[in-house]
Amino acid sequence: MNISSISGPEAVQLIKSGNRVFLHGSAATPTHLIKCLAERASELSNVEIVSISSFGPMPLANEENRDSFFFNSLFVSQNIRHAANSLYGGYVPIFLSEIGQLFKRKILALDVAIVQVSPPDAHGYCSLGVSVDIAKAAVDSAPIVIAQINEQMPRTHGDGHIHISRFTASVYIDEPLHEVNYAEKISEEELIIGNYIAELIEDRSCLQLGIGAIPDAVLQALTNHRDLGIHTEMFSNGLIPLLESGAVTNAYKKKHKGKVLTSFAAGSKKLYNFIHDNPLFTFHEAEYVNDTAVIRKNPRMISINSCIEIDLTGQVCADSIGTFQFSGVGGQMDFIRGASLSDGGKPIMALSACTKKGLSKIVPTLQEGAGVVTTRAHMHYVVTEFGVAYLYGKNLKQRAKALQQIAHPDHRETLDIAIFERFGKTYY
Repeated sequence: MNISSISGPEAVQLIKSGNRVFLHGSAATPTHLIKCLAERASELSNVEIVSISSFGPMPLANEENRDSFFFNSLFVSQNIRHAANSLYGGYVPIFLSEIGQLFKRKILALDVAIVQVSPPDAHGYCSLGVSVDIAKAAVDSAPIVIAQINEQMPRTHGDGHIHISRFTASVYIDEPLHEVNYAEKISEEELIIGNYIAELIEDRSCLQLGIGAIPDAVLQALTNHRDLGIHTEMFSNGLIPLLESGAVTNAYKKKHKGKVLTSFAAGSKKLYNFIHDNPLFTFHEAEYVNDTAVIRKNPRMISINSCIEIDLTGQVCADSIGTFQFSGVGGQMDFIRGASLSDGGKPIMALSACTKKGLSKIVPTLQEGAGVVTTRAHMHYVVTEFGVAYLYGKNLKQRAKALQQIAHPDHRETLDIAIFERFGKTYY
């Protein structure tokens, strides 16, 4: 099909001062159009940028453009962290499953959506490709949609198909997607954590995997498992070997049996080629994928997430370092709750015992200003390289002792003192 397109600089002329603009995220970040928009900075003022995680350079967040663009972020990624923690940015705490409703109900009414899509098929339908998540809701809600049509965007199955007639403007490019490789950053401690978690996972379980090295370490430890299923908000490169070996078959899922259900993927070019036009994968909106009522229908649902720190009662901070906004709520709570309600499900919180500076991540109390992403009432399993603590059904004293025992040995005495000061010598 012939594509009628214009240039990037022409397309971003549709954006006016005072507009609220959605940017497609993760591996689908439309870097070409972002660059074109940044070149218009001197012509614009008070353009509000709304997005979740984004990859690559983000010139819109540069200090010299602060009067032109304001980041009102729904998840804080590295490339906008400085802006989100300044006077010229902000962060909206919200579950990933509910972001689409912000757009649809006009709580965050969008003026423009900028997305990156695959070329249209014979019927004129493009695919949102590797990132359907909240992008579908943005396209459905924004009166103006600018599409970066990329020859290298995989066509994915699911509900991320958009007819080309929906686009106000189309810009054709042929560029590689953003790539990430979490596996190359896996530490020895994370490999140990991965093995502990693998021991908690039974055959025929259904997995949700968070972002980062620990989830990939878990996948590496699952090669001898059988008939695993995948229902996850995202996945990366580590899933491919398990699919190729037959460890993942999706045969015992209740929802989307036989398929990998997800809302976005981020990894290598090999991963993008693997999912291109592959009916094994079905990409849906995060509003559906992260719906607790959907998640819980899968038996033996396993939720694997990580955090920045956890206090001795089980309160989890996963999005900030004190008052400094580091990331976001994301889908952690969606899946922790879904897994806990699943028949035989296990919500797992995984973290290395110490920071890179040697500070304990298991702490007497969270840092002042830290955000509680997952409450202590939702916690079940906590895993570090020093073992597994099961908190569900335990009182505060029992939880504190269980967590102290999986802390780094260098910090256990300090935690023991904190437990004694809080609970007295009867805590055990």
